[in-house]
Amino acid sequence: MDLQVKGRRALVTGSTSGLGEATARLLAKEGAEVVIHGRDPGRARKIADSIIKDGGSASIAVGDLATDAGADRVAQEALAGGLVDILVNNAGAYEHLNWADATPEIWVQTYEVNVISGVRMIQRLVPAMRERGWGRVVTIGGGLASQPFGSHPHYNASLAARHNLAVSLARDLAGTGVTSNVVSPGAILVPAVQDFLVKLSPGRGWGDTWEEIELNSVREIVPNDRDRYGRAEEIAGAVAYLCGHHADYISGATVRVDGGSVKSAF
Repeated sequence: MDLQVKGRRALVTGSTSGLGEATARLLAKEGAEVVIHGRDPGRARKIADSIIKDGGSASIAVGDLATDAGADRVAQEALAGGLVDILVNNAGAYEHLNWADATPEIWVQTYEVNVISGVRMIQRLVPAMRERGWGRVVTIGGGLASQPFGSHPHYNASLAARHNLAVSLARDLAGTGVTSNVVSPGAILVPAVQDFLVKLSPGRGWGDTWEEIELNSVREIVPNDRDRYGRAEEIAGAVAYLCGHHADYISGATVRVDGGSVKSAF
C-alpha cells in the first residue's frame, strides 16, 4: 500500500532508538523526508546517515525537549530544511519506581519529559500546518493510560495526559485538514527489555531459551491474545498509516497495538 507520504517532511521526536527509530525508518522508506531527533548529535547523525545510505532522505535536530530553549532549537533545526508536515511525539522516559519512591519532584520531571515536551512541539509546529490546511500529529501513548499498574504511577499518569491532550488537540483542529491521533503500544520488545527479562528469568523460572522466556514472562506480566511482546516495527506501521492519505478520516482516535492486552470493547 502506498501511504502517500512521499515528499512530506516528518519530525519524529526521540528517534535515535526504539519505536522512534523504527517509525522514522519506515516513513523514510515510504518516501517522507524525516528529521531524526535526539539529545546526542552523534547518535542522531548515525541514524540519519543510515537512512540516507538506504536511499531515504533524512536530517537531524538536536535538543532537550524538556526545556523551552531545547524545543526552540529542535524546531529551528527541523524547519531549516523546509516545512514540517508530520509531527510524531514519541520522546519520553520513566523510571521503575513505586508510590513511595516516586517523589513530587520526579512527578514534575516526568511531566516535563513526557507531556510538556509534546506540548512544546505542538505549539511550535502545528500552527503552520493549520495555515497550510494539512498536517498530521501522532502521539505515542500506552495501555497504562487506561489500565495503570500499581507501580510507576508518575509514568501511568503522564501517559493518560498524553492521550487526553491528543484528543483535545483533535477537537481544536476540527475542519483544518490537520489530524491528531494516538498510537497506544503494549509491551514492546527492544534490546534493553530482552536483556532485562533474560537476567530476571532464573529467579522467575521462565526457562532457558528466549522462546520460553518470552512466552512465560508475557503470561505472567502482560498477558495478551498474541502471547508475545510487540515489535517496534509493528508500532511504526500504525504510526505511518495515520500519517498518510488513507487515514484522513481518522481524528482523535486511539489505535491500540498491544496484542489485546487492554481488555476493552471501546
